[in-house]
Amino acid sequence: MQFLYYPETFNQITLKGNEHKYLFKVRRIKQNELIKIRNLKDDFLYIYKIEDINKKEAHLKLINKEQKPNKPHTFLHLGWCIIEPKNIEKILPTLNEIGVSKISLVYCDFSQRNFKLKLERLQTILINSCQQCGRSDLMEIEIISSSKEFFEKYPEFIALDFNGENIECKNYNKPFLIGPEGGFSQKEKEHFKEIVKLKSFILRSESAACAVAAKVLL
Repeated sequence: MQFLYYPETFNQITLKGNEHKYLFKVRRIKQNELIKIRNLKDDFLYIYKIEDINKKEAHLKLINKEQKPNKPHTFLHLGWCIIEPKNIEKILPTLNEIGVSKISLVYCDFSQRNFKLKLERLQTILINSCQQCGRSDLMEIEIISSSKEFFEKYPEFIALDFNGENIECKNYNKPFLIGPEGGFSQKEKEHFKEIVKLKSFILRSESAACAVAAKVLL
């Protein structure tokens, strides 16, 4: 773990619950040792000293803070048609590590409406991923209720489909729209203005999301 996440970086903080468990049982941190903390809101890396630690909580004092941003160099926005939540949750850390800046999760025509996503759970997954990979900002996530709403909010986008041009290794200033397992409906395809494809076999939706991110960002 590159740092510990804590939402409020005051001069003195008290860690309990999972954060305390990580220090006390996993890292086996002792009194007077130093620990790195980020709040994932600013670019600072906060250095705290363990003033006291017991079996229930740890008391930390701020010693220093350094401006050390560790963010994606290129902004990439994915519009991802909703698939089974467990598959989204499984691949979300990978997209975060690759450096995707924003994901719009869209209920497209072929997305199953019984798939319910919990933003709080997705945020927790992203926080854990940032702690592991060292990323200093939190990926933005939104849920969009229909492809119609996505088209209205982002009229300029790039669709990933089979009959497009080969995707290039360059910066794109438009969101990519990636379909669900069943692909896009004919009604949705009528909104496509710019289409790209990957040189690959038929990919699962989550594989396509990773492939686009890697092609553009890595």
